Amino acid sequence: MSGIVTPVDKMTLDGTKNGSISISTIAEPYGPKSDAVVSIGISLKANASEPEWKVHLPKANLEQIITALQEAKKMI
Repeated sequence: MSGIVTPVDKMTLDGTKNGSISISTIAEPYGPKSDAVVSIGISLKANASEPEWKVHLPKANLEQIITALQEAKKMI
């Protein structure tokens, strides 16, 4: 993966001692002219250089993902 990573936010992963959730945008993540994505990373260790889990969300899907997350929040 290449691209320019811009951090947006980082928070504590609830239920862990040192885990974190990081949110970033990545411009041209898969090479020149590839569409930007939002990257959500989950780290279980405080000093992890790379998250154990990562998901890339295309801009075109963000509104539907946000709506689905809001619905899921109502259910739990």
